[in-house]
Amino acid sequence: MPKPLWAPWRLEYIAQADEQPGCVFCDEAAGALDAAASLLVHGSEAAIALLNKYPYSSGHLMVSPRRHVGDLSGLTDDEALEIHHLAATGVDTLDRVYEPGGFNLGWNLGRVAGAGIADHIHLHVVPRWAGDTNFMPVLADVKVIPEHLLATRDRLRKAWTSG
Repeated sequence: MPKPLWAPWRLEYIAQADEQPGCVFCDEAAGALDAAASLLVHGSEAAIALLNKYPYSSGHLMVSPRRHVGDLSGLTDDEALEIHHLAATGVDTLDRVYEPGGFNLGWNLGRVAGAGIADHIHLHVVPRWAGDTNFMPVLADVKVIPEHLLATRDRLRKAWTSG
Protein backbone atom coordinates (compact mmCIF):
# COMPACT_ATOMS: atom_id res chain seq x y z
CA MET A 1 0.00 0.00 0.00
CA PRO A 2 1.57 3.32 -1.06
CA LYS A 3 2.08 5.92 1.64
CA PRO A 4 1.08 9.56 1.04
CA LEU A 5 3.80 12.12 0.40
CA TRP A 6 2.80 15.49 1.78
CA ALA A 7 3.98 18.73 0.14
CA PRO A 8 3.11 21.55 2.59
CA TRP A 9 5.04 24.22 0.66
CA ARG A 10 2.49 23.99 -2.17
CA LEU A 11 -0.36 25.12 0.10
CA GLU A 12 1.72 28.08 1.26
CA TYR A 13 2.38 29.07 -2.37
CA ILE A 14 -1.23 28.55 -3.47
CA ALA A 15 -2.51 30.60 -0.52
CA GLN A 16 -0.37 33.62 -1.48
CA ALA A 17 -0.52 33.31 -5.29
CA ASP A 18 -3.50 35.66 -5.60
CA GLU A 19 -1.59 38.32 -3.67
CA GLN A 20 1.13 38.56 -6.33
CA PRO A 21 0.84 41.71 -8.46
CA GLY A 22 0.05 41.29 -12.16
CA CYS A 23 0.15 38.05 -14.10
CA VAL A 24 3.45 36.27 -14.68
CA PHE A 25 2.24 34.80 -17.98
CA CYS A 26 1.11 38.18 -19.32
CA ASP A 27 4.30 39.87 -18.05
CA GLU A 28 6.50 37.22 -19.70
CA ALA A 29 4.49 37.30 -22.95
CA ALA A 30 4.79 41.09 -23.12
CA GLY A 31 8.50 41.08 -22.30
CA ALA A 32 7.76 43.21 -19.23
CA LEU A 33 10.24 41.41 -16.98
CA ASP A 34 13.94 42.15 -16.78
CA ALA A 35 15.61 39.99 -19.45
CA ALA A 36 18.13 38.61 -16.96
CA ALA A 37 15.38 37.47 -14.58
CA SER A 38 12.88 36.28 -17.19
CA LEU A 39 12.08 32.57 -17.10
CA LEU A 40 10.76 32.58 -20.67
CA VAL A 41 12.23 29.70 -22.65
CA HIS A 42 10.37 30.14 -25.93
CA GLY A 43 7.58 32.24 -27.34
CA SER A 44 5.47 31.86 -30.46
CA GLU A 45 2.70 33.99 -31.89
CA ALA A 46 -0.07 32.43 -29.78
CA ALA A 47 1.69 30.86 -26.77
CA ILE A 48 4.75 30.87 -24.51
CA ALA A 49 6.80 28.28 -22.62
CA LEU A 50 8.47 29.33 -19.38
CA LEU A 51 10.06 27.70 -16.38
CA ASN A 52 8.01 27.36 -13.22
CA LYS A 53 9.50 29.57 -10.48
CA TYR A 54 8.27 26.98 -7.95
CA PRO A 55 9.20 23.75 -9.77
CA TYR A 56 8.41 20.18 -8.84
CA SER A 57 11.68 19.22 -10.57
CA SER A 58 14.41 20.78 -12.71
CA GLY A 59 13.09 21.81 -16.09
CA HIS A 60 9.44 22.11 -14.95
CA LEU A 61 7.85 24.10 -17.79
CA MET A 62 4.52 25.87 -18.02
CA VAL A 63 2.96 26.50 -21.43
CA SER A 64 0.25 29.14 -21.71
CA PRO A 65 -1.53 31.25 -24.28
CA ARG A 66 -0.20 34.79 -24.67
CA ARG A 67 -3.75 36.03 -24.23
CA HIS A 68 -5.06 36.20 -20.66
CA VAL A 69 -7.72 33.48 -20.52
CA GLY A 70 -8.78 31.39 -17.54
CA ASP A 71 -10.95 28.66 -19.05
CA LEU A 72 -9.92 25.72 -21.22
CA SER A 73 -13.01 26.26 -23.36
CA GLY A 74 -11.96 29.89 -23.84
CA LEU A 75 -8.90 28.94 -25.90
CA THR A 76 -9.06 29.52 -29.63
CA ASP A 77 -8.23 26.58 -31.88
CA ASP A 78 -4.92 28.26 -32.78
CA GLU A 79 -4.02 28.74 -29.11
CA ALA A 80 -4.90 25.15 -28.22
CA LEU A 81 -2.85 23.81 -31.13
CA GLU A 82 0.13 26.03 -30.33
CA ILE A 83 0.06 25.08 -26.62
CA HIS A 84 0.07 21.43 -27.65
CA HIS A 85 2.92 22.05 -30.11
CA LEU A 86 5.03 23.93 -27.53
CA ALA A 87 4.40 21.21 -24.94
CA ALA A 88 5.54 18.53 -27.41
CA THR A 89 8.62 20.58 -28.31
CA GLY A 90 9.27 21.13 -24.60
CA VAL A 91 9.15 17.37 -23.96
CA ASP A 92 11.56 16.79 -26.86
CA THR A 93 13.92 19.55 -25.67
CA LEU A 94 13.89 18.40 -22.06
CA ASP A 95 14.46 14.82 -23.20
CA ARG A 96 17.55 15.82 -25.22
CA VAL A 97 18.99 18.13 -22.55
CA TYR A 98 18.21 16.27 -19.31
CA GLU A 99 17.30 12.70 -20.36
CA PRO A 100 14.53 12.16 -17.77
CA GLY A 101 12.87 8.77 -17.45
CA GLY A 102 9.40 10.17 -18.18
CA PHE A 103 7.11 13.20 -18.02
CA ASN A 104 3.93 14.37 -16.32
CA LEU A 105 1.82 16.78 -18.38
CA GLY A 106 -1.32 18.32 -16.99
CA TRP A 107 -3.69 21.20 -16.38
CA ASN A 108 -4.66 22.39 -12.89
CA LEU A 109 -8.04 23.96 -13.61
CA GLY A 110 -9.25 26.00 -10.64
CA ARG A 111 -7.83 26.78 -7.22
CA VAL A 112 -9.07 23.57 -5.57
CA ALA A 113 -7.35 21.54 -8.32
CA GLY A 114 -4.02 23.11 -7.33
CA ALA A 115 -3.83 26.03 -9.75
CA GLY A 116 -1.54 28.64 -8.23
CA ILE A 117 -2.52 31.06 -11.01
CA ALA A 118 -6.11 30.13 -11.74
CA ASP A 119 -7.09 33.00 -14.02
CA HIS A 120 -4.47 32.39 -16.76
CA ILE A 121 -4.67 28.82 -17.99
CA HIS A 122 -1.41 26.90 -18.39
CA LEU A 123 -0.20 23.36 -19.06
CA HIS A 124 2.52 21.88 -16.85
CA VAL A 125 5.34 19.84 -18.43
CA VAL A 126 7.25 18.11 -15.62
CA PRO A 127 10.26 15.90 -16.32
CA ARG A 128 10.57 12.92 -13.94
CA TRP A 129 13.41 10.61 -12.98
CA ALA A 130 13.38 7.31 -11.12
CA GLY A 131 13.78 8.16 -7.43
CA ASP A 132 13.30 11.92 -7.93
CA THR A 133 11.14 12.20 -4.80
CA ASN A 134 13.20 12.02 -1.63
CA PHE A 135 12.92 12.71 2.07
CA MET A 136 13.99 16.39 2.00
CA PRO A 137 10.54 17.96 1.38
CA VAL A 138 8.95 15.78 4.03
CA LEU A 139 11.50 16.24 6.81
CA ALA A 140 12.91 19.68 6.15
CA ASP A 141 10.32 21.46 3.95
CA VAL A 142 13.10 21.74 1.35
CA LYS A 143 13.06 20.74 -2.31
CA VAL A 144 16.35 19.79 -3.92
CA ILE A 145 16.57 21.34 -7.38
CA PRO A 146 20.07 20.55 -8.71
CA GLU A 147 20.37 23.46 -11.16
CA HIS A 148 19.65 27.18 -10.85
CA LEU A 149 16.52 28.27 -12.77
CA LEU A 150 18.41 30.74 -14.95
CA ALA A 151 21.00 28.11 -15.91
CA THR A 152 18.12 25.76 -16.81
CA ARG A 153 16.49 28.55 -18.82
CA ASP A 154 19.69 29.20 -20.77
CA ARG A 155 20.24 25.50 -21.55
CA LEU A 156 16.66 25.03 -22.73
CA ARG A 157 16.62 28.24 -24.80
CA LYS A 158 19.75 27.11 -26.63
CA ALA A 159 18.49 23.57 -27.17
CA TRP A 160 14.94 24.63 -28.14
CA THR A 161 16.01 26.10 -31.45
CA SER A 162 18.81 23.62 -32.18
CA GLY A 163 16.64 20.50 -32.06
